[in-house]
Amino acid sequence: MSHDHDLDRPDIGARPDGAAAPGANLLALRGHNAALLLGLLRAAGEEGASRLELAERTGLTPQAVSKITARLRADGLVAEAGRRASTGGKPRTVLRLVPGARHAVGVHLDRDEIVCVLADLAGRPTAVRRAPLDFGAGAEAVLTTTAGEVAALREAAGGPPVLGAGVACPGPLDHATGVLRQVTGAPQWDGFPLREALAARLGLPVVLDKDTNAAALGLSRAPEEVGGASFAYLHLGTGLGAGLVLGGSLYRGPHTGAGEFGHQVLQLDGPRCGCGRCGCVEALCLAAVARGDLPAAARVLGVAAANLVELLDVDRVLLGGRTVLAHPEVFRDGVARELADHAALRGRPAPGGDPGAAPAVPVERARGGARTVADGAAELVLTGLFR
Repeated sequence: MSHDHDLDRPDIGARPDGAAAPGANLLALRGHNAALLLGLLRAAGEEGASRLELAERTGLTPQAVSKITARLRADGLVAEAGRRASTGGKPRTVLRLVPGARHAVGVHLDRDEIVCVLADLAGRPTAVRRAPLDFGAGAEAVLTTTAGEVAALREAAGGPPVLGAGVACPGPLDHATGVLRQVTGAPQWDGFPLREALAARLGLPVVLDKDTNAAALGLSRAPEEVGGASFAYLHLGTGLGAGLVLGGSLYRGPHTGAGEFGHQVLQLDGPRCGCGRCGCVEALCLAAVARGDLPAAARVLGVAAANLVELLDVDRVLLGGRTVLAHPEVFRDGVARELADHAALRGRPAPGGDPGAAPAVPVERARGGARTVADGAAELVLTGLFR
């Protein structure tokens, strides 16, 4: 059985049966300090960093940094990349992460489609596959399709060394145990140990999370793009959910059940939702989309988003999912209007109003498009390496 915390251990490249996964020898990655240095080099990008700069940023001694980076270089994860002029003494050697040294697989299991990406250590997708999927067909069909698509993805990319697979799917689920819990509209998955089953099929360590959490985690890697340390990612596709990043960290809740945004009740006598209740945001949005009333769907989503802003005081709302991607302006503008109305009522006028007051929370389409969730799923694995 594979566990997501195994990503912090030196045997990350091990298969569930104990055999070594091809090319995934990470014996150099022992300890928190190696992950810390790798994370700094990842953030530094092409500019890189010298050993002295790494020591200053981490508080480690120069000797410790030299020892750890030597191991990382021997494992091919870090390389020397020229010299940088120094303010005193000899020029400093610059170190950079080698993005292609390892890869992570990201898998988005949607209700009717599977999207797989192969991402390098910088989080950049190097290969992508999409195929039909019937999530309601049950475990065997989904496992078989997933294994086939991941194998084809890796083969098409030339079989590079892979750290593991991040898998994102509809919730609710227990991220800590990798077990699905009462997935809306798919009761046959209740209690199924999807992480363990996929690890056995793929021959890789697997991290499992909700689709919205994976997307939010991936988006949080670029705080300058999401406009702050706290944001909500709202995903409207075959269902509706939220991923929450609060204070710079993905928030799953103590029972990993946070983000069931679509099942807040807005209309007590509304249409029945797949969760069994009536008048949920998800049911109202999907019903409006089904009858072709996109402005109504956007308004409902905006009212629910305003509730979320009122509750959590996030800096920004990001929108994604196939329904949003098909009509981005309608949903962005509709949600923005509701947030502006909410801000005015709460003394937070929209941009262009009182310059001394805080503006309405901005709304934008999330980057990544149709790959947002799959990219984030790969980040589930990479986070364990760079943490």
